[in-house]
Amino acid sequence: MARMEYSQDIAGDRPATAARKAARGARWYRSSFGRALEILDVIVILFVMAYVLNVTTADHVLTAPLSACLPMVLGGVGLWWILREHDLYRFDAEPIAVTHGTRTLGAVALALPTTAGIGALVALAVGRAPETGAWEAGIATLLAGSSIVSLHFFSALILGAMIKAGLFSLNVVIVGATPLAHKLIEEAKASGDIAVLGVFDDRMDRAKPLPNHVRLLGDLDDLMSWPHLPSIDRVIVAVSSTAQSRVLQLVTKLRSMPNKVVLAIDMQGFDSDGTTIGRIGNRPVAYVSGAPEDAKRAFWKRVQDLVLGTIALLLVGPLMALIAVAIKLDSKGPIFFRQKRHGFNNQAFDCWKFRSMRVETTDACAAQQVTQNDPRVTRIGRFIRATSLDELPQLFNVLNGTMSLVGPRPHAIGMKTGDQESEALVAEYAHRHRIKPGMTGWAAIHGSRGPVHSAEEVAERVAFDIAYIRDASLWLDLLIMLRTLPALLGDKGSVR
Repeated sequence: MARMEYSQDIAGDRPATAARKAARGARWYRSSFGRALEILDVIVILFVMAYVLNVTTADHVLTAPLSACLPMVLGGVGLWWILREHDLYRFDAEPIAVTHGTRTLGAVALALPTTAGIGALVALAVGRAPETGAWEAGIATLLAGSSIVSLHFFSALILGAMIKAGLFSLNVVIVGATPLAHKLIEEAKASGDIAVLGVFDDRMDRAKPLPNHVRLLGDLDDLMSWPHLPSIDRVIVAVSSTAQSRVLQLVTKLRSMPNKVVLAIDMQGFDSDGTTIGRIGNRPVAYVSGAPEDAKRAFWKRVQDLVLGTIALLLVGPLMALIAVAIKLDSKGPIFFRQKRHGFNNQAFDCWKFRSMRVETTDACAAQQVTQNDPRVTRIGRFIRATSLDELPQLFNVLNGTMSLVGPRPHAIGMKTGDQESEALVAEYAHRHRIKPGMTGWAAIHGSRGPVHSAEEVAERVAFDIAYIRDASLWLDLLIMLRTLPALLGDKGSVR
């Protein structure tokens, strides 16, 4: 019955379709507001840079020497990038209207010494006094930052009004067709700050009709495979706090999801140890997975990826060119191989590799994993797979932001272990998609890399990935990167 309800909804249930369209509209408002704010910030930065150049060089901005322009231009780019990496143009967290201005202030405070340092280094490189470049870049950042902080505090007021108007509503699904779920749906309609796209429940035979045309879409297995899941901002578990065993059962199953999962309960008698308390609309909730991101940690991890990824690409660039020539001489076909893999929040992305198989036997879905002396692998392919040199093009994924240097290794969509899809073998499998996938990771340096041929091997890799996600830090990332090459060179037994 669950599958039938689910299929009927996807096929064309009008109220459910209308809800999804409304949710897409809310997402459009959020993304458009973010883009507009980013464009305004760029205009402010350009205007301030032109003004400071005019004052400090006594020349028109178009006639100012390059040695004077370059420190400030790169400082301005640095300011914009720091604002962007602090997620100041992404509006999918509650309470965005309250925290937006203060987060902007923190980002500008970090940008000031950073851009001054950029100005000093660039000035030194182009033959100017470093203190002059630092002073000019610092002044420009201070003026631009002050203007941007004022702009963002004003935008927070607009945000508040738009949230009240329902234009920034969060897209949610509810787990549990309970009286509390009915109340949440009614509150959502009244407040407009959340859009309920549907309800899922393992006990569908007990469920009563839901208000406001909200549909019961299926059980928890249907939720895990729901095609609209990547567009969901929150999964709300609507269960009474007195039903402790039921709460535990649902939370255990849902913790593996990459989406943010929260408990919408009365909180009385609930043990909140290990959770993050927050709010959705007017209701207190407890985060049981995917707690609000640490923006500072995410920022420095992105800095780490860009700096070390760029250095690595420069160092291995000549080697990559030699590998490309060898692949072209060894067999017919393209140099690179692109494969759809699951990334952050279960989103699909194109993962780059050097081609190591014959074109006619290429397996884009990893339906048949590589075995010892696999005839599909070319001569050059055997060497670059054994040394993991086929993974080097993933540096492009790192630089474009779809991957990180360190994280769970991305698996091909539909990858099979034996006759079953790998993700169906371990309940916590989706947990590994809560962060960006990595070129190397905690599992890789402990020998869990390459194909997985049994449920036990899948479970071992997922356990390593979950341990990394729990303990991730800058120092752990550096340790993993330092141990990666010795681990690869010392492992002659793994089939890769």
